[in-house]
Amino acid sequence: MLIDIFLNRKLHILFLCGWYPSRVFPNNGDFIHRHAKAVSLKHKVSIIHIISDENNMKNIEIVSDKIDGVHTHIAYLKKTRNPLQKGNQFLKAYKILLKKVGFFDMIHLNELFPFGVLALYSKWLSKKPFIISEHWTDYKFPLSNKISKIQKSISKIIAKNASFICPVTSDLKNSMQIFGLKGTYKIVENVVDTEVFFPIKKDAGKFTIIHISNMNDAHKNVSGILNVVQKIQEKTSTILVKIIGENAMKYVALANDLNINPEIIEFINHVPHREIIAHLQQANLFVLFSNFENLPCVILEAFACGTPVISTNVGGINEYFPNDFGVLIPPKDEQKLEIEILKFYHKKKGLASKEKMHTYINEHFSENAIADKFHNLYVKTLET
Repeated sequence: MLIDIFLNRKLHILFLCGWYPSRVFPNNGDFIHRHAKAVSLKHKVSIIHIISDENNMKNIEIVSDKIDGVHTHIAYLKKTRNPLQKGNQFLKAYKILLKKVGFFDMIHLNELFPFGVLALYSKWLSKKPFIISEHWTDYKFPLSNKISKIQKSISKIIAKNASFICPVTSDLKNSMQIFGLKGTYKIVENVVDTEVFFPIKKDAGKFTIIHISNMNDAHKNVSGILNVVQKIQEKTSTILVKIIGENAMKYVALANDLNINPEIIEFINHVPHREIIAHLQQANLFVLFSNFENLPCVILEAFACGTPVISTNVGGINEYFPNDFGVLIPPKDEQKLEIEILKFYHKKKGLASKEKMHTYINEHFSENAIADKFHNLYVKTLET
């Protein structure tokens, strides 16, 4: 049978990425690389990404590398405001990258629009099927109202032609369906490298609260966290708050305006993903106060390190949040956040063991667990 052939050989999966770390946006899409790295445990993986670079002097510059065993090819394009010229450049770059990759079995598209247009090109021209992983929060109402009618129409065509659509949460799946994207949906979550994110014995000392994000206040509500820190600083004798992320230092002025004691708070600009591990392992509590989300990797990574979490109950977070791993609160509710932080500080919360938290993440979100899910979808895709 055809399925036996696929099970007995490695497939070559082409990851087509709309978001991916590059010299233009070094922090974008690292969750996609984690999916690719997981899949590479079972199959050969090549990644291609195309991006405009205002500093690029050539029309097309190709940079290839091998990262964590995954072949990566990025095309940097000379920036243009002409949409027709830009579209032509992207298609030309895509053809060049396909030649570099050589034969592949199917496409794993990461971000439905606009790169799904290139996946359609390969399906219609070369009969290459594709599945879609999706993380984009903007399919959620009311953010979805900002998506243009043209984008919506093209997105419907892309979704209809995908073998599977794989949002990271059921909440995102529902949002995409409400938006009008019809297809065969299978939830495949984000990945945690449980070989490196694991619990350790925490150092004795200050009660450490940590927040890690992209520092977009409209999204992550960092200012709300700081408002609460200002209120609890007089109620706690040994506390340290770490705000970590790209341009975290921009919140120093707000902390000063709020008269937050500089001895209890640290602002740390973006650090490499590997350095996040030690911060999470040593933290007593992780706080995410977002206004909207899908399934933030950092919550799962905190659990993997045995660190409890206070998070707003938004998006699909509650789908993967056992009751004794922390607490979920309403968005924007600073009073509730203050109350819950003080409960953790005074050890009034009954929590799962660090080992139980790590085991849960290992079983559901490890590289092997996610690789198995994608493998099954690849086989089903190529059977049809």
